[in-house]
Amino acid sequence: MDGGVAVIDWLPAATRLSPWPQARVVVAGLAASGYAAADGLLELGAQVLVLDDADSPANAEKAAILEVLGAQVRLGPGSTATLPDADLLVVSPGWTPRAPLIAQARRRGVPVWGEVELAWRMMQPDRVVSWLAVTGTNGKTTTVNMLESMLTAAGLTTSAVGNVGRPIVEAILDEVSYDVLAVELSSFQLHATHSLALHSAAVLNLQPDHLEWYADPASWDSQAPDAMAAYAADKARIYQRVTHSCVYNVADEATLHMVEDAEVTEGARAIGFTLGIPAIGQLGVVDDLLVDRAFVAQRRDSAMEIGKLSDVVPYAPHNVENALAAAALARSFGVPATAVRDGLRTLELGDHRIQTIAEHGGIRWVDDSKATNPHAAASSLRAFDSIVWIAGGQAKGTSFDELVRDYGDKLRGAVLLGVDRGVIAEALARHAPQIPVTVIDSPDTGAMAQAVTAARALARQGDVVLLAPGCASKDMFTGYDARGAAFAEAVRAITGADERG
Repeated sequence: MDGGVAVIDWLPAATRLSPWPQARVVVAGLAASGYAAADGLLELGAQVLVLDDADSPANAEKAAILEVLGAQVRLGPGSTATLPDADLLVVSPGWTPRAPLIAQARRRGVPVWGEVELAWRMMQPDRVVSWLAVTGTNGKTTTVNMLESMLTAAGLTTSAVGNVGRPIVEAILDEVSYDVLAVELSSFQLHATHSLALHSAAVLNLQPDHLEWYADPASWDSQAPDAMAAYAADKARIYQRVTHSCVYNVADEATLHMVEDAEVTEGARAIGFTLGIPAIGQLGVVDDLLVDRAFVAQRRDSAMEIGKLSDVVPYAPHNVENALAAAALARSFGVPATAVRDGLRTLELGDHRIQTIAEHGGIRWVDDSKATNPHAAASSLRAFDSIVWIAGGQAKGTSFDELVRDYGDKLRGAVLLGVDRGVIAEALARHAPQIPVTVIDSPDTGAMAQAVTAARALARQGDVVLLAPGCASKDMFTGYDARGAAFAEAVRAITGADERG
């Protein structure tokens, strides 16, 4: 892999049928998507070198498998410091453009793809499967799970892939013949895509998040004036070249502007979703019904029932929005209304998404640890009336001022923990100084038990104690799931103690 640099003129338009044995490809990162990318490239016959600074047992095991298949693998500190001679660099999500490998690739003119771009190329030209894709600051995973359930209820062979957890390349390599894929795409993944032409795509919402990733101007789109604009530009990539429907949030004008600015395939439609009564070309809510006024022949003067509000579990306004977005994507693919309804009714979401842990003494304890930014936390706060809010963690450069201004009157009290607890405390002091605030200064995972105890002291009958941190979790926990599990354990301990007393 360390010989002279060759020019590969077919790479910009590469497909599965291109002469991949000519290509020297470096894969950066050996997590799930990196491993899948390396596996896929080996399947194509490429010369593959995988680099990862972590020499962990898990990486060593993956490396051994890939080496048997014909790859070279370099693990350990410093492995990613220098880009070897390569024709293509494939990066895992989260690698910023200021990373040495990417910066070196740009200087040398070496193309940089993500695993998503590779997966798209691997389908072309003769194994194409339609993708229905979702991005947005919040709600992506829930919406993709809803979409997968609707597609399955329609009798289609499908899989939820992408940022939801399963790499897309893995599905492409399956022996299963899929009818359609339900794809979750993060801004990181979209940043390294270049040729996607999705059947339909949705942007659920746009709020500040991951701004630390975009802090370096090197990561910005050439037209982006700042980090937020660069983040938005990456989200908007999902609409480029869409062939059927661009689904947007009527309540979030930024998503409509993305559709208006997108260079879509001729004939593609803009489809809105709203919690209100839908206009022509939208899905929305009438009384207690979810209705479609976009994919019905008589949409000028009528709408079709596709479900009920009670079919959306757990119920919350933002979850209804997620259901409508998923329904719009499903309907764009011809899924009947009954399958939308049945998909919602049979869906089982994962933990830590507005999950009721206990109801005791008139107090409801709710785990929404998946709310890892202020907008997601605001969506949770919107769902309840009287709240003791547990929040804090890694704020990632975001602000809580708007959230507190909008929802401070719902708060009975707040309990704050984590490295950026002060950011939230300052917002509360500025905009809701009447709210009692308890700050937990402990830096370890035991802080959650202290937070739950403090919340119990603040809560009154009829209140919801809501873990909606508005922050990432890795200052104290291994992930949002570990944080939610710590909350649930502490809640069960304190409510169990109450019952025995």
